[in-house]
Formats: sequence, structure tokens, C-alpha cells
Amino acid sequence: MVKQARAWQTRERVLDAAAAEFAAHGFAATKVEAVVARTGMTKGALHAHFGSKHQLAVALVDESSRHWELIREPLREVPSPSPGSALTELIRSLARPAHRPSTGPTRASSHPRGRAAASPTGRPLCNRGTGPEGTFVGHPSAGNRPSVPRFHGVDALAGWAGVVGAVHAAGGRIVPQLWHVGQDPLLWARSLEEARRTAPKGVELFEPPGGLINPAGLEPGRPAGRAMSESDIAEVVEAFACGAADAQRLGFDGIELHAAHGYLFDQFFWDVTNRRTDGYGGDPAGRTRFAAEVVRACRLATGPDFPVILRLSQWKVAHYQARLADDPRALETFLAPLVDAGVDLFHCSTRRFWQPEFEGSPLNLAGWVKEVTGRPTITVGSVGLRDSDYLGYVEGKGAEVDDVGLVAERLARGEFDLVAVGRALVANPDWAELVRTGRTDRLRPFDAAELAELD
Repeated sequence: MVKQARAWQTRERVLDAAAAEFAAHGFAATKVEAVVARTGMTKGALHAHFGSKHQLAVALVDESSRHWELIREPLREVPSPSPGSALTELIRSLARPAHRPSTGPTRASSHPRGRAAASPTGRPLCNRGTGPEGTFVGHPSAGNRPSVPRFHGVDALAGWAGVVGAVHAAGGRIVPQLWHVGQDPLLWARSLEEARRTAPKGVELFEPPGGLINPAGLEPGRPAGRAMSESDIAEVVEAFACGAADAQRLGFDGIELHAAHGYLFDQFFWDVTNRRTDGYGGDPAGRTRFAAEVVRACRLATGPDFPVILRLSQWKVAHYQARLADDPRALETFLAPLVDAGVDLFHCSTRRFWQPEFEGSPLNLAGWVKEVTGRPTITVGSVGLRDSDYLGYVEGKGAEVDDVGLVAERLARGEFDLVAVGRALVANPDWAELVRTGRTDRLRPFDAAELAELD
């Protein structure tokens, strides 16, 4: 009992010191050494109780809301957005028409796949949002594509500050999509050289400085990359938290975590690529633990009112029939830890938005996620395009213009709350304005060659 009491007192001492340090400097700027100095303990003793700064942050959120005003209301129990909250305002601002000349939205980055749309009849689709899709966080293994922008480093962050200013000046809202590829799905079942030959036009691949890492040293069907240690996990979680803090500091309107399509988060989610036997594998709670820890760390880094969006999908690159959940109950079980961790909004990626997710109901994935979590959702998947999906662009195919009446109807019924548009917006930077004002006859078909010409 005496030994347990001493351990508890030590733990409390560390938590008190960490809380004071976090309150003074914020999560991203806090150094483990500074916490150690406040306690008078050795670094080894601190690590004996909290393996890393990240685990210390999780402990603060989970156990010590009394230590810091910012987390006095436990962030594990994030309520639905209240009137006037940042998330509610973000959704409302994206849904109302932009009061500005019809010159088209600003192209915010080299990947300007804006979250834009507007219903010609009834409830408006989101028409004022942009999002740099896929920006690598500051971890050595985060990215292997030189054409993809990064969200770390003084030069890159200075550039993003200019992007935020331009988008806000045009009356829009913007969130960065923070990304770590893990064992890049473009390399599954092939070598780097083979992947380079078969990658979509304009996609370059290289070996990242930190090598490729993944949950269990696996890709579907064979060993690959390096299995992540708990120290690796803590470093990646911290990289996302730092990205979130930087996004808030630069004036972004929230963040989106890319947890879809077979990349790192999804490799933890999927039991085919996650064969870990520790607390980060096994049942759905274990397989979502990594993502939940990222969400909590981002919450701690930014506070309770900074919108955190999480993008998810059932399908993976080259594994289009893959499933994380086969029915609504399994979906609810899978998502519950992410809701508890503090996700505000789920961006639900499908290849065709109109297809039902489960038998016996017309609801798509965004509809079901909203149903089982109570959180707002974004739908996406070939909006405004006819007889086409994601695979078409990979194969270099274009797509004809399609009517948006069906997605507008379902939005008006409340099946989902926002609509994301990708390829149609690449072909028509002013897509939102043309659809909102009923000038759909001026929309141009999507041509895959345009992806190599973005400016």
C-alpha cells in the first residue's frame, strides 16, 4: 500500500507540473525537460510513469481536468455543437450563399479540391469552403510524394498563412486535411519501381526519410514496411497535435484528419493490416485507439471549440470491397471511441454518394454515421458527375456533367449536413456559384488531364 501511495503521489506531482507547463506554453511548445524541471524528478522517473509527452497529455485529458482551466470540462465528453459554437458557425457559413461577385472561389492550394456546392432548389449545399486535401504532418515517415504540400516547417506554414488570408478575404472558410500515408496503399503488392510505373499521371513516389511504417509491419497479404513501436505511435500523435496547433495559430477554421482510403489511420482500423496484439489492435476499441489518441491530442492542443473533422471510408485504394463495419450496430461500435475522443464532424468518403451503405435502408455512409453517432456529416462521391467514380480518374478517364437534384434532395431531408465536391470542382472552379444560381448549362465535363495542370 505504501508503494502504491508513493506511485500515486509521483503521478499527481507530474500531472500538476505538466498542467502548469501546458497552461503556460501550450501543448506544441511544451518540452518534457520543462516538466521534469518543475517536478525536480529525473527524466527516467517521469518516463516510468508516462512513456512519452503524448501519454502525459492523454492522462491530463482522461484523469486530470481539475489541473487546467482549458480542460475543466472533460474533452472526452464533447457535446453536440451548441448554438454559436465554432462548429455550428462553420457549418452555417458554408451553407449560406456567398455575398460576393460571381468570380469563382479562390484556388487555395495546389490541391484545391474545395468543399463546395449549392442547391438550385431549397436548402443550400456548402458553397464557401475550401480544403487543401492531403497535407503531410511533421513526421519523417508521413509522406512519400514530393508534389503533395506539407503542413510543417517555417516556409510551408508562412505560405499557408497567406492561403488562409486569401480564403477569408473572399468570404470563405478553410481547414487543412492533415495526413500520414503509413504503408502507402499505392505500394501495396508492388515494389517502389512498379508503383512508379503504375501510379496515376503526375503522382511521383519516393522513399520517405523515415522509411514506411504501419501498425504491424503488414500490407494486405504480405509483410511490408516497419511495425510501429509505441514510441513511433507517440511521435506520430504528437506530429498531428502540432499540426492542429499550427492550424489554429494560422487562423484556419478547423482541421480534418485523413483517416480513410487505406492510409495510416485506416491501417489501424482494418483488421487485415492491423494484427497487433497490444492495446492498439484486436477488437474495434483497440483498432480505433490510435485515432482516438490523435483526436484527444489535437483537442488538447487547440481547446474544446476548434472543429475537428475526421474523414473515413470503408473502401481502400485497390480494395474497393473492404469493410470496417457490415451493419449499423458494428458501425456504431467502431465509431463510439472516436465520438468519445471528440470528433465534431465525420467526412464519409464513398465512390458513389447515392448507393445505400447497408441492406434494408436507402441511407448512404454519411447518413448512417449521422444516425449512429448524432454528429454532423459530410457526404462525397461523384457529386455532379455521371457514370463515374474515383477509379475513372486513376485510369485517366473523364466524366460528364450530371444533375445535382438527388444530392440536394437528400441534403434537404437531413440525411447529411454538408456535401464535398472534388473532380467537378477541378473542372469548374466556379461550380458552386454556377449551381447556386441555376446556370448548370455552363458546367464543363471533368477531364483527367486537368489534374496535371492545377495552378
